Amino acid sequence: MDNNPVSPAKDPSAPGPKPGWRKQLIEKRQNLADRAWRNDLLQRVMRVWLIHRPDTVIGAYWPIKGEFDPLPALFRWQEAGLEEDAQSAARQRRIGLPVVNKVDKTLTFYSWYPGCPMEEDAYGIPKPKDTEIIEPTLIFVPCVGYGPGGYRLGYGGGFYDRTLASLQPKPFTVGLGYDFAYLPDLQPEIHDVPLDAILADTGVMWPLKG
Repeated sequence: MDNNPVSPAKDPSAPGPKPGWRKQLIEKRQNLADRAWRNDLLQRVMRVWLIHRPDTVIGAYWPIKGEFDPLPALFRWQEAGLEEDAQSAARQRRIGLPVVNKVDKTLTFYSWYPGCPMEEDAYGIPKPKDTEIIEPTLIFVPCVGYGPGGYRLGYGGGFYDRTLASLQPKPFTVGLGYDFAYLPDLQPEIHDVPLDAILADTGVMWPLKG
C-alpha cells in the first residue's frame, strides 16, 4: 500500500499549495490500480465504525472523480436497522444525498434509497428526484485530502463549510478518503470547519488515539 503523502509545493513565492495537492490527489484517485481492494477495506471500516452510533438519519454523497462510494455500506446499515427493530417504523434508518441550493450555495439533503428516481443537478451530479427533505444527525463528507486537526481539502467550492456553519444543531461530520490523501502540511483557512472524525481504508485517521 502506498502511504506516501503528496509532496507540498516548494516555492514560497508560488500560490498556496492547495490547487496542486487537489490536482495530484484527484488524478491519483482516478487511476487507482487497487481501487476495489481499497474500497472493500473502507466499506468495512465504515460498517464497524457505525455499529455504536445512535443515528437514524445519515447524509452522504454521490461519488464523483474517483471518490469512495459510501452508499453500499450505508445500505447495509439501513438493512441492519430494519432487522434489529422491525416493529418500529419510528426508528427506520434513512439515507440522504445533498442538493446544492443555488441561492446561498449550501446543501440540503433529500431522501435516497436503492432504485430511487434520480436526475442531474446544476453541476451534473445525480440527485434524488421528488423525494422529501431530511435532516441528518451525521454526515459523511468526501475528502480530496485531509490533514491534522480533522481539516479536509475539498474541491474549493465551500459548500460543506457553509452548510455546516448554518445548521443548528450541528450534525456529527465524518470525512471519507484513502490513506494516501493525508496531507501533514495542510493548514486550515479562517472559514474551514474541522470534521469530527476521518475514516480511511487503513482505519480511523482522526481523532487520533493514545
